[in-house]
Amino acid sequence: MSVGRIAVRYATPILELAEEKNILDAVKADMESFKAICKESKDFSLMLKSPIIPHLRKADILKKIFTGKVNELTLGAFDIITRKSREALLEDIAEEFLHLYNIKKGLAEVSVTTSVKLDADMRKAFEKLAKDITGKEPVLNEIVDENIVGGYILKAGDRQIDDSVIGQLKELKLKFSKNK
Repeated sequence: MSVGRIAVRYATPILELAEEKNILDAVKADMESFKAICKESKDFSLMLKSPIIPHLRKADILKKIFTGKVNELTLGAFDIITRKSREALLEDIAEEFLHLYNIKKGLAEVSVTTSVKLDADMRKAFEKLAKDITGKEPVLNEIVDENIVGGYILKAGDRQIDDSVIGQLKELKLKFSKNK
Protein backbone atom coordinates (compact mmCIF):
# COMPACT_ATOMS: atom_id res chain seq x y z
CA MET A 1 0.00 0.00 0.00
CA SER A 2 1.34 3.45 -0.85
CA VAL A 3 2.46 5.93 1.77
CA GLY A 4 -0.24 8.39 0.68
CA ARG A 5 -3.05 5.87 1.15
CA ILE A 6 -1.75 4.84 4.56
CA ALA A 7 -1.44 8.49 5.61
CA VAL A 8 -5.05 9.15 4.56
CA ARG A 9 -6.25 6.11 6.50
CA TYR A 10 -4.74 7.48 9.71
CA ALA A 11 -5.30 11.21 9.14
CA THR A 12 -9.01 10.93 8.30
CA PRO A 13 -10.18 9.45 11.63
CA ILE A 14 -7.94 11.87 13.56
CA LEU A 15 -9.61 14.78 11.73
CA GLU A 16 -13.11 13.37 12.24
CA LEU A 17 -12.55 12.72 15.94
CA ALA A 18 -11.02 16.16 16.46
CA GLU A 19 -14.00 17.74 14.73
CA GLU A 20 -16.42 15.67 16.80
CA LYS A 21 -14.70 16.79 20.02
CA ASN A 22 -14.52 20.45 18.84
CA ILE A 23 -10.73 20.54 19.06
CA LEU A 24 -9.99 20.60 15.33
CA ASP A 25 -7.96 23.83 15.44
CA ALA A 26 -5.91 22.62 18.42
CA VAL A 27 -5.05 19.35 16.68
CA LYS A 28 -4.21 21.29 13.50
CA ALA A 29 -1.76 23.43 15.51
CA ASP A 30 -0.25 20.23 16.96
CA MET A 31 0.25 18.77 13.48
CA GLU A 32 1.83 21.99 12.25
CA SER A 33 4.26 22.06 15.17
CA PHE A 34 5.05 18.36 14.67
CA LYS A 35 5.85 18.99 11.00
CA ALA A 36 8.03 21.96 11.98
CA ILE A 37 9.98 19.80 14.45
CA CYS A 38 10.52 17.14 11.78
CA LYS A 39 11.72 19.78 9.34
CA GLU A 40 14.04 21.49 11.84
CA SER A 41 15.50 18.34 13.41
CA LYS A 42 16.89 15.79 10.98
CA ASP A 43 17.85 13.62 13.97
CA PHE A 44 14.24 13.49 15.19
CA SER A 45 12.99 12.62 11.73
CA LEU A 46 15.64 9.91 11.30
CA MET A 47 14.85 8.48 14.74
CA LEU A 48 11.21 7.98 13.69
CA LYS A 49 12.30 6.15 10.53
CA SER A 50 15.06 4.08 12.12
CA PRO A 51 14.48 0.31 12.00
CA ILE A 52 17.07 -0.15 14.77
CA ILE A 53 15.16 1.73 17.49
CA PRO A 54 12.28 -0.39 18.86
CA HIS A 55 8.74 0.88 18.37
CA LEU A 56 8.03 1.05 22.09
CA ARG A 57 11.18 3.14 22.62
CA LYS A 58 9.98 5.55 19.92
CA ALA A 59 6.58 5.72 21.63
CA ASP A 60 8.31 6.63 24.91
CA ILE A 61 10.38 9.31 23.19
CA LEU A 62 7.28 10.82 21.56
CA LYS A 63 5.44 10.74 24.89
CA LYS A 64 8.29 12.49 26.71
CA ILE A 65 8.64 15.17 24.06
CA PHE A 66 4.96 15.96 23.52
CA THR A 67 3.22 15.31 26.87
CA GLY A 68 1.74 18.60 28.07
CA LYS A 69 2.61 20.33 24.80
CA VAL A 70 -0.04 18.83 22.51
CA ASN A 71 -3.67 17.88 22.85
CA GLU A 72 -4.47 14.47 24.39
CA LEU A 73 -6.06 13.37 21.10
CA THR A 74 -2.84 14.12 19.21
CA LEU A 75 -0.75 12.30 21.82
CA GLY A 76 -3.11 9.32 21.67
CA ALA A 77 -2.90 9.26 17.87
CA PHE A 78 0.90 9.28 18.04
CA ASP A 79 0.76 6.36 20.49
CA ILE A 80 -1.62 4.28 18.34
CA ILE A 81 0.36 4.97 15.16
CA THR A 82 3.59 3.94 16.91
CA ARG A 83 2.04 0.75 18.32
CA LYS A 84 0.95 -0.13 14.77
CA SER A 85 4.62 0.27 13.69
CA ARG A 86 3.77 3.24 11.45
CA GLU A 87 5.83 5.90 13.25
CA ALA A 88 8.00 6.35 10.15
CA LEU A 89 4.88 7.75 8.48
CA LEU A 90 3.99 10.25 11.22
CA GLU A 91 5.25 13.21 9.18
CA ASP A 92 3.24 12.07 6.15
CA ILE A 93 0.17 11.57 8.34
CA ALA A 94 0.55 15.09 9.76
CA GLU A 95 0.90 16.46 6.21
CA GLU A 96 -2.22 14.61 5.08
CA PHE A 97 -4.14 15.79 8.16
CA LEU A 98 -3.32 19.40 7.24
CA HIS A 99 -4.35 18.77 3.64
CA LEU A 100 -7.70 17.30 4.75
CA TYR A 101 -8.16 20.20 7.17
CA ASN A 102 -7.68 22.71 4.33
CA ILE A 103 -10.22 20.87 2.18
CA LYS A 104 -12.72 20.80 5.04
CA LYS A 105 -12.28 24.54 5.66
CA GLY A 106 -12.45 25.38 1.93
CA LEU A 107 -8.89 26.69 1.78
CA ALA A 108 -6.65 26.53 -1.29
CA GLU A 109 -3.13 25.18 -0.86
CA VAL A 110 -0.77 27.37 -2.85
CA SER A 111 3.01 27.29 -3.04
CA VAL A 112 5.16 30.16 -4.19
CA THR A 113 8.83 29.65 -5.00
CA THR A 114 11.08 32.71 -4.99
CA SER A 115 14.80 33.31 -4.86
CA VAL A 116 14.49 35.32 -1.62
CA LYS A 117 12.34 35.16 1.49
CA LEU A 118 9.07 37.05 1.05
CA ASP A 119 8.45 40.21 3.04
CA ALA A 120 4.95 41.09 4.32
CA ASP A 121 3.98 43.17 1.26
CA MET A 122 5.09 40.51 -1.22
CA ARG A 123 3.29 37.84 0.79
CA LYS A 124 0.04 39.85 0.69
CA ALA A 125 0.44 40.36 -3.07
CA PHE A 126 0.89 36.61 -3.63
CA GLU A 127 -2.07 35.83 -1.37
CA LYS A 128 -4.23 38.21 -3.42
CA LEU A 129 -3.01 36.67 -6.68
CA ALA A 130 -3.70 33.17 -5.34
CA LYS A 131 -7.17 34.18 -4.18
CA ASP A 132 -7.92 35.66 -7.62
CA ILE A 133 -6.78 32.43 -9.31
CA THR A 134 -8.48 29.92 -7.01
CA GLY A 135 -11.47 31.87 -5.76
CA LYS A 136 -10.70 30.54 -2.27
CA GLU A 137 -8.80 31.80 0.73
CA PRO A 138 -5.19 30.64 0.17
CA VAL A 139 -2.83 28.83 2.51
CA LEU A 140 0.52 30.02 1.20
CA ASN A 141 3.53 27.72 1.37
CA GLU A 142 6.70 29.71 0.78
CA ILE A 143 9.71 28.01 -0.82
CA VAL A 144 13.07 29.75 -1.26
CA ASP A 145 15.16 28.47 -4.17
CA GLU A 146 18.13 30.57 -5.31
CA ASN A 147 18.34 28.52 -8.52
CA ILE A 148 15.39 30.36 -10.07
CA VAL A 149 17.56 33.54 -9.96
CA GLY A 150 14.59 35.95 -9.75
CA GLY A 151 10.83 36.14 -10.25
CA TYR A 152 8.51 33.48 -8.91
CA ILE A 153 6.73 30.19 -9.56
CA LEU A 154 3.18 30.00 -8.18
CA LYS A 155 1.45 26.61 -7.96
CA ALA A 156 -2.24 26.35 -7.10
CA GLY A 157 -3.74 22.92 -7.58
CA ASP A 158 -3.02 21.83 -11.14
CA ARG A 159 -2.20 25.37 -12.29
CA GLN A 160 1.28 26.85 -12.39
CA ILE A 161 2.46 30.35 -13.20
CA ASP A 162 6.18 30.40 -13.95
CA ASP A 163 7.37 33.99 -14.00
CA SER A 164 10.92 33.14 -12.94
CA VAL A 165 14.07 34.21 -14.74
CA ILE A 166 15.07 30.58 -15.25
CA GLY A 167 11.60 29.81 -16.65
CA GLN A 168 11.81 32.74 -19.05
CA LEU A 169 15.27 31.60 -20.20
CA LYS A 170 13.92 28.10 -20.88
CA GLU A 171 11.04 29.62 -22.85
CA LEU A 172 13.47 31.69 -24.95
CA LYS A 173 15.62 28.62 -25.59
CA LEU A 174 12.55 26.72 -26.77
CA LYS A 175 11.53 29.59 -29.11
CA PHE A 176 15.04 29.77 -30.59
CA SER A 177 15.16 26.00 -31.13
CA LYS A 178 11.82 26.16 -33.02
CA ASN A 179 13.05 29.01 -35.26
CA LYS A 180 16.11 27.13 -36.55
